[in-house]
Amino acid sequence: MSTVQSARRRSFHAATLAPILVLALGSLRSTFAEGAAPWGAKAAAADPGASVPAMLRYAIEDEYLARAEYVAIMGRFGADRPFSNIKASEDSHIAWLAAEFASRGLALPADEGAAHVVLPAGLKEAFAAGVRAELDNIAMYEAFLRNPALSGAADAALRELFSRLKAASENHLAAFRNGLSKY
Repeated sequence: MSTVQSARRRSFHAATLAPILVLALGSLRSTFAEGAAPWGAKAAAADPGASVPAMLRYAIEDEYLARAEYVAIMGRFGADRPFSNIKASEDSHIAWLAAEFASRGLALPADEGAAHVVLPAGLKEAFAAGVRAELDNIAMYEAFLRNPALSGAADAALRELFSRLKAASENHLAAFRNGLSKY
């Protein structure tokens, strides 16, 4: 076999195997994300008596996850609005939470949102997933606002932040419901 033929055969095998490897790795990632320990709003739901540092961690994890999901959805489906607008909102939410971590002298958790993304099969499923995620996010902030750990005067600014984040999620929920209604 000539060098050219050998190179073509390797190129053919690489081109044939690449999509299979991508699918296999994507399946592993989805399995990991679905079977991973609770994170973000799901972790918050499992910790109703969360401390203030834990609430902040759950909140930023959920915002990291939302941003990573919208980036992945736009990358896969080429979708723009409302995902691009909401992704920009998530950037702001993360900045607000990062400032709160800094003001309290707490270490900012690393952004591991992409490791927890389960990419939907299509845009209809992406809108449905957005609805579910925003409902979970709203429930998380409502639970935080009822938590006695936030009842002190010193936590008024954090209560206000969680209220703003909850209101933003309510707006995002409306956008995702509107998108879903088109299917």
